[in-house]
Amino acid sequence: MIVRIMGEGQVKLDDSHFAELNKLDDELLSEMEKGDEEGFRRTLTALLNAVRTMGTTLPDDALEPSELILPAPEASLEEVREMLTDDGLIPN
Repeated sequence: MIVRIMGEGQVKLDDSHFAELNKLDDELLSEMEKGDEEGFRRTLTALLNAVRTMGTTLPDDALEPSELILPAPEASLEEVREMLTDDGLIPN
C-alpha cells in the first residue's frame, strides 16, 4: 500500500503492518476525543514514525496513487479531526 504523509512524500508499506498502525490510530482517536493535546501530539508522532520506519520511502519524483493519506507532523488536532473517517485515519 502507498501511504502519503502530507508535506513529506510517499512511503510503500506492507499490509502486514496495519494491525500495529491501527493500535496507534485507535489511541490517537481516543486522545482526540478527550482533547488531550499532549497525548495527541505524542501519538501522531509515533504513528508517522512507525510508517517511516516500517515502510520504504519512494523517490520524490514517484507519482504513485496514494491509498492512504496521513497528516503532516505539525498538523493541529482540528486539522486531523477533519481528516477522520468512522475508522479513524487508518481504515480497519
